[in-house]
Amino acid sequence: MQKPSEQDFNQYKKAESKALELLSAMQESSSKPVDIELAFLVAIFELHKNKMPSETIAQTIKGHLSTLIPFYQSPDPSNN
Repeated sequence: MQKPSEQDFNQYKKAESKALELLSAMQESSSKPVDIELAFLVAIFELHKNKMPSETIAQTIKGHLSTLIPFYQSPDPSNN
């Protein structure tokens, strides 16, 4: 039996996989990254609409971004 944290992680990975599938489909329908970016942001606001203020949703997005940035940061070429 999985621990709750393992179950949570597995649920997250399923959601992430689905989001990446959606990204692939969206790239087929629009070549403009800004269209896709805005569509995903709108989806996040819609997910939380009527549950929390838009300012709180924006702060949540910023918090998630600060967590993700280190995983996607390019290595510093001057550290070689």
